[in-house]
Amino acid sequence: LDRMEVIRLSGYDLQEKVKIAQDYLVPNSMREVGLWPPVDGKPGPAKDSESMEPAAEAGIARVEVETPTSVQEDQSKPALSLPKASIETSAVEALIRWYCREAGVRNLQKHIEKICRKLATKVVEHREGKDKEDENAKPADIAKPESGKTGQDGELVELHVTEAGLSDYVGKPLFTSDRLYEGQLPAGTVTGLAWTALGGSVLYIEATALPRPGAGGAGGAAKAGQPSLSVTGQLGNVMKESSQIALLVARRQVAVRLPADHAGFFEEHDLHMHCPEGATPKDGPSAGVTMTTALLSLALGRPARSDLAMTGEVSLNGKVLAIGGVKEKTIAARRAGCRALVFPQANQRDFEELPEYLRQGLEVHFAATYDDVFAAAFPEVSEAAPAP
Repeated sequence: LDRMEVIRLSGYDLQEKVKIAQDYLVPNSMREVGLWPPVDGKPGPAKDSESMEPAAEAGIARVEVETPTSVQEDQSKPALSLPKASIETSAVEALIRWYCREAGVRNLQKHIEKICRKLATKVVEHREGKDKEDENAKPADIAKPESGKTGQDGELVELHVTEAGLSDYVGKPLFTSDRLYEGQLPAGTVTGLAWTALGGSVLYIEATALPRPGAGGAGGAAKAGQPSLSVTGQLGNVMKESSQIALLVARRQVAVRLPADHAGFFEEHDLHMHCPEGATPKDGPSAGVTMTTALLSLALGRPARSDLAMTGEVSLNGKVLAIGGVKEKTIAARRAGCRALVFPQANQRDFEELPEYLRQGLEVHFAATYDDVFAAAFPEVSEAAPAP
């Protein structure tokens, strides 16, 4: 590797996956199962007026279903009329959001092929059912149709896939809501951002405190002067070290921002920090500011902004250090409904290089020190109290 250049590529975002599905995955899958005849014997999107492009502009990935002329049928049988097969754009977006969160599109292609096979099965079952009805029908019934019927096959099989009916084709969603908490967060809980193999995800940090027996009294003065923090959630060594640094930074912030009679909060309580989903191993150097904010939220008794998500490592002197995975973490924040973000100042250039549709509608704070993070998380407190 010392003689090679390593190029790291980020995964596709939602808009890119939808475009790939509309232009390639859906047309190819429809042709493979015979719902859309091949164009000049070549797979891929059609180049004529019957292609998907008009449907894509209308917001629907649509393909025409035509009966091949090469099929040898009895001329006496009425032609089987079929509707247009289509997959709504909202259904494709739901498929990406709740079923296929990988960086590429291979799993998305498998799900689309599965949908197309089930649509083709509907066509075959419908045709076989009409053939059996024609065989069992009496000649008089065929010659004299009932009032209101045309004598032709007027029944249409449903080939329109919507978001509401997506589970009928691919089963229950594999992923649920990204938000563990709906509405206001409790004090001591802050939303962080993490990079995973499937892209970005939100990472909640929960902190709680229990008063120590005798803390603040004569008999417990020595014990109260030794802050302790326990961490759970299958955290790696890097995150465990970050939690200890976060405690030191939080103690220094509390010593300045709280009155003297409340400045010993961490010394008078047993502290515990947890990252939910303990079965999933977690490690990385970008949770320092989130841990610090969770401890300060607990000490202040004030919840952080519910629509705020943050990422970044903090040093002993309160410097916020750069992180990676800005694009993936931004996508995760938008997916979780977080419209306010905190990134390190060193990552401002990385954020500005993102596409406009990813940056649109976001309130982004770039922090050089932890004081900038505090001002974004607790704006009413930062205005009332001086910074350390």
